[in-house]
Amino acid sequence: MTEQKHSKLNQLERTLPEGLLVDSGWMERNGYSTSLRSQYVSAGWLTQPARGTYKRPLGDLTWQKVVVSLQTLLEQSLVVGGRTALELHGFSHYLSASGPSTVHLYGRDPPPNWLAKLPLKERFRFHRSQTLFKSDPVTKGLTNFAWDVPANAGTMADGLKAGELRQVWGQSDWPLTLSTPERALLELLDELPTHESFHQVDMLVEGLRILSPKRLQKLLIDCRSVKVKRLFFWFAERHQHTWLKQMDPAAVDLGSGKRMLVKGGKFDPKYLITIPEDLGAPV
Repeated sequence: MTEQKHSKLNQLERTLPEGLLVDSGWMERNGYSTSLRSQYVSAGWLTQPARGTYKRPLGDLTWQKVVVSLQTLLEQSLVVGGRTALELHGFSHYLSASGPSTVHLYGRDPPPNWLAKLPLKERFRFHRSQTLFKSDPVTKGLTNFAWDVPANAGTMADGLKAGELRQVWGQSDWPLTLSTPERALLELLDELPTHESFHQVDMLVEGLRILSPKRLQKLLIDCRSVKVKRLFFWFAERHQHTWLKQMDPAAVDLGSGKRMLVKGGKFDPKYLITIPEDLGAPV
């Protein structure tokens, strides 16, 4: 029995990298019973950041490690998007300089409940990707990621779609999947006006001088939100970006009817939206 216990412990050290975490379901699927997990916790071989979660004792828990764990070990179809993705792409000087206080996750299904109970200063906010886009933008599981987490080897380039990008993170170069700047921009626009500032978004778009018009076109055609699509073209025209000239606005369904986004704002007759008075009109 002791030999079997040590064999399972050695297996755990190979399959659960330092710093990453798993849940009870992962443990059960890999042959670790409730009683065995309790023994490991009592002996200090495992810690529990939140009830139902487990990690090896070394390595501080960070939001990046949690997301890597979700995307790889736990095979959750979640992508870092919106404001958080833009900050990771280097646009924090337009948004916030202190790092994310809220980590925005996008996917078809919500993350596990224990995510909100982890001892992290950052909070996670989940967005259903199908609300904003028609097609499923999220690749799922280790087979699509083609990444051997315990060995920290492989490639994630295959299987990622137009709106996603793999970014290695941390000392171990763990693969973190996030929205491309093009997709993250549309996700950010979806947060206007309730959760984001028009003025911060305006400064951000002004700095987005290098974007892929082909990727933007594909994402806009797939986008469900009339508000987001109208705002995108309004901001792009306002800052006269060269990539806009390579796009076909006529191929994008902008819907009909007016959209009052700002109470008492200025009405734009071309895109039928209200915007803050002090932003002026597109030039």
